[in-house]
Amino acid sequence: MRAKEGGDLKLDKGEFVIRIVPSFGDFTREEWDQLSGTSRGASDTPYNPFVSYDFLSALEDSGCAARATGWQGQHLRLEAPDGSLLGAVPCYLKSHSQGEYVFDHGWADAFERAGGRYYPKLQASVPFTPATGPRLLARRGTDEETVRAALAAGLKALTDQIGASSAHVTFAREPEAEALEEAGFLRRNDQQFHFFNEGYGSYDDFLASLASRKRKALKKERRTAVENGIDIEWLTGSDLTEAVWDDFFRFYMDTGSRKWGRPYLNRRYYSLIGERMADDILLVMARRNGRFIAGAINFIGGDTLFGRNWGCVEDHPFLHFEVCYHQAIDFAIDRKLKVVEAGAQGEHKLARGYMPVKTHSAHYLAHPGLRRAVADYLVRERAEVTAVGEYLEERGPFRKG
Repeated sequence: MRAKEGGDLKLDKGEFVIRIVPSFGDFTREEWDQLSGTSRGASDTPYNPFVSYDFLSALEDSGCAARATGWQGQHLRLEAPDGSLLGAVPCYLKSHSQGEYVFDHGWADAFERAGGRYYPKLQASVPFTPATGPRLLARRGTDEETVRAALAAGLKALTDQIGASSAHVTFAREPEAEALEEAGFLRRNDQQFHFFNEGYGSYDDFLASLASRKRKALKKERRTAVENGIDIEWLTGSDLTEAVWDDFFRFYMDTGSRKWGRPYLNRRYYSLIGERMADDILLVMARRNGRFIAGAINFIGGDTLFGRNWGCVEDHPFLHFEVCYHQAIDFAIDRKLKVVEAGAQGEHKLARGYMPVKTHSAHYLAHPGLRRAVADYLVRERAEVTAVGEYLEERGPFRKG
């Protein structure tokens, strides 16, 4: 499986060229940082650490997102006639559907049983990261609608040019999903649970917004989690030493090996993000008897805390909830962040103040028969996601009225 590298896609209007490049080394940091949402300090779109140059290049440089792991770079560069960068899409040619968190295994199985070939496919996403963020990246100051339309057309043209079955844009922002739908992609929704900081001054202020029974349950849960001499620490910036990463990687490997069979991320990846973006990382670590026994990694965005991986080497009641969810709320309130995204799925988050939120993806399927079948399925799936979200919203832990 090998796509053409360094090729050009000529769009009908003629004023743009899209180049396909295999590596983030084909972008300069200066170019990338001019894209919306990729760097701190810009006012148009809040900073998203997962589309930063540091994060995406660390996945590549560590070998986690590479041809050998089934993530072959096919990144789109939208250029003006003078060669200046107008937009981009982090995109990969995939030989499987692992590490995506928007599950299309059923589509693949059905298509291949019918005699089709589902792989390779294109995946426009951040590898191994189920967090909403920019996917059709436009240079700040450009006409974003025009850039999005050109990038959507480019994804379709690339799919057809290399003979892939499909192109998938996952965990996109809603305006991008709308632009992709206008371009002929199929719209898909799923659900996550996010905490929203309503200007709370402390965790107690948040608790005061809950129904009495829920408030008492969370207080008891938090007390129980730190029994047996457990202390919780926040580590960020210069606190993230190689020794700390050794401990956290041990937790990650233990959980990853049990849950997925083969963890996606390697030890070098953690060293690289520690070197390149330490101030964007929060490790919540639990210590007992002088050693770390559990931890969760979070990434700090412009207005959002993104929870990612967790692991432990000792089991204690409610420690997972404390390290992953309650401490994240504490940190968001302390830093005045608006949202905590706590990762994929998990209705257990509802009782802890995380409310249902609709996520968006868009899918271009080249084969007409597969497209018709999936389109019919997605109508029913979208209705179900909406109904479940409304049901859960009504049963949230907050006081009524």
